[in-house]
Amino acid sequence: MTDWVERALVAMTVEEKLALVSGAGLFHTQEIKRLGIRSLHMADGSNGLRVVRSAEGSSEEDDDTDAFFALVETGRNTDESTSALLGTSYPATCFPAASVLAASWDKELMHDIGRALGWECRARNIDVLLGPGVNIRRMPLSGRSFEYYSEDPVLSADMAAGLIAGLQSCGVAASLKHLACNNSETERITMNSVVEDRALREVYLAVFERTIKKSDPWTVMTAYNRLNGVQASESHCLLHEILREQWAYGGLVMSDWHAIRDRTAALMAGCDLDMPLSRARQARLAAAVDAGVVPMKVLDDSCRHVLQLIDRIDEARRTEQCVPTPDYPLHHALAVKGAVEGCVLLRNEGAVLPLKAQGGPILVVGTDAMAPQIQGAGSAAVTAWRVDKPLFALRERFPDREIKYAPGWTEDGAFSAEREEEAISLAGQVETVVIFVSAPKAESGEDADRNSLSLLPAHDTLMTRLLKCGVDIVAIVIAPDAVLLPWRDNVSAILSAGYAGQGFGQAIVDLLSGDQCPSGKLTTSWPQREEDCPAWLGWPGEQGQHLYREGIFVGYRWFDRRKVTPAYPFGFGLSYTEFSYDDLSVEQRGEGREQTVKVRFCVTNTGMLRGREIWQVYVRRQDVGKRERRVTYPLRVLREFGSVDLEAGESSQIELILSVRDFSYFDVLCQDWRLSEGAVSIDVGASSRDIRLSASITLDRLIMDAPSVTCDTPMSAVLDVVGAEESLVTWLMEEETMSQQEARDLLARGRKSFLGIYDTLSWSFGHEPQMERLMAVLGQIGRNG
Repeated sequence: MTDWVERALVAMTVEEKLALVSGAGLFHTQEIKRLGIRSLHMADGSNGLRVVRSAEGSSEEDDDTDAFFALVETGRNTDESTSALLGTSYPATCFPAASVLAASWDKELMHDIGRALGWECRARNIDVLLGPGVNIRRMPLSGRSFEYYSEDPVLSADMAAGLIAGLQSCGVAASLKHLACNNSETERITMNSVVEDRALREVYLAVFERTIKKSDPWTVMTAYNRLNGVQASESHCLLHEILREQWAYGGLVMSDWHAIRDRTAALMAGCDLDMPLSRARQARLAAAVDAGVVPMKVLDDSCRHVLQLIDRIDEARRTEQCVPTPDYPLHHALAVKGAVEGCVLLRNEGAVLPLKAQGGPILVVGTDAMAPQIQGAGSAAVTAWRVDKPLFALRERFPDREIKYAPGWTEDGAFSAEREEEAISLAGQVETVVIFVSAPKAESGEDADRNSLSLLPAHDTLMTRLLKCGVDIVAIVIAPDAVLLPWRDNVSAILSAGYAGQGFGQAIVDLLSGDQCPSGKLTTSWPQREEDCPAWLGWPGEQGQHLYREGIFVGYRWFDRRKVTPAYPFGFGLSYTEFSYDDLSVEQRGEGREQTVKVRFCVTNTGMLRGREIWQVYVRRQDVGKRERRVTYPLRVLREFGSVDLEAGESSQIELILSVRDFSYFDVLCQDWRLSEGAVSIDVGASSRDIRLSASITLDRLIMDAPSVTCDTPMSAVLDVVGAEESLVTWLMEEETMSQQEARDLLARGRKSFLGIYDTLSWSFGHEPQMERLMAVLGQIGRNG
């Protein structure tokens, strides 16, 4: 960073410092003209840029609270093209939602989309793009699931990191959000997410930690909710101890819009920037500073982070010869590519897909064929500069086949007897029906969770009738997350499209025609029933408490351990070609914390068509299924992934490195990551339930990785620690002048005691052992001393 930051900080008055950390208007930071400190301009949209014309010119004097509440309603209960707010925002490329992009499992694609977003931001003078969001999709009913990537932290983090790297390479700051556990929209301002430490670290914080490590986002945004009783924006543990100290994060921390309840507490915790401008919160902070409640050093640190962000953005742009004008046609092609790779083929009985160029008539059913739902509602909604219509694209691609059309229901998806009868009548005249079905649009989005996992009733009803017509049925599913498909085993083919952005129409036709081979794979587990969802019993919280009852067993981890069969498993997706996996080898290197495992294997396209295969590497505990004495584990967890694009008959060698962290769990007693004893397997597969290769390894363990033991730890638990028995036998021989056999016999009897080791030994000796000496030997066994 330049000396300008420190010079500006020294020259600022207290009033200017307070203004700098309080925002200005709805999407700006405060400008301080006399010191040459410029305002930063922010905008929503990790799947597309949304610059609201009315907010673009808001001044530092505006407290745009009314405008903020209008943003939340964007796109709900109205068509995007007629939304009052969207009508005032600039056109931009609407890329597929994060949930769809994640199904591509393509890190390079995310980087390319990040760069495209960056150049569109630069064209509108945007400094900070408010995304991406990496909250875990733990429950498909969550209203904002489509804005997030996956139920898995590794997949979510790596996809987000790709987008952040691309975006920031253009001199535009990303804002990684929402830290943390903002997994429901119900009472999101006041709801307390109650999450046990291990689940917090291994799942919900792990995604932020990994993203920060891989991409260094220049800003992080806090969440609305409380986390274990403390408002996320005001949590010293979260923002200072974990984010700043443990993760060494050096960027700016900002609040979500109006997420701060106590500005003084937030600043003291490490939330630098309060967004948007609230004169009431600003005045309360000024009073706290004046009273000495907030030390000047704390205020200076937050001002420094704002100034460093300005300097970082400007420095990234100084070396540019010129700012490229966004190539919108190229960006549209990128949006189509994202939709192609993100659509998931769930069923293809009898190889009904791809559709043949020649043949009988095709019936297209559903209003989304003409007015496709390409995105969700809320602050992520974008005014797309172009939208491909599936019906038009189908007719253009299949000029030699008659393409009939029936809307099937009303424009808002409701039942229409006349339109339903029209569809049934036309279905009797064709060979194939392509039907676009969807979930209720108005039920989900920002500040609104879904009511159920069902599709619109009219869609399921018409589908049931079409199945009786004796034709091939291809279903295109448009939904924010997993849905229930009661007819899934009876239709010929199913493509899950999600909210696939402005290129949805062309992408679907590319896949239906076989011009592109499906390659997307699910990023969440689809349940057979709502009740099968891991978070079902605690959803969406009650009396202000949202208990994350499933703990570490989120998504596929829960389905695997409970031996519940999902409708479609995590990582699943079909193709028009086939792939084989061979030649797995593992090589262990290093010792202790520096241990690594090199994994190699080969993927071959054994089919007749070119295709892209997504490979997945999991770590599996071999002793899962037994009752673990000390630590409970998921059956397997994703640790790495990638994809290969192969011609028919072509092979590719894959090589990757796993670290100690990939084999560790979070020990809540010592608040650190630990290796655990026992053999593990490296599983390589095409999905979490389709493991093709497996190899067993046993990692070397360090004594520092032994479970924590104290004087109150039961004897049996102490003796389960590797090396503990030998240490205790030696100590007993010296302390109590026992023979080796006598010491072993005493320990064997002590295993039956439910008391702590100190009390057990006291009972066995008939006198109390020396506490300090016992603590010393326990300190050698565990990590308590």
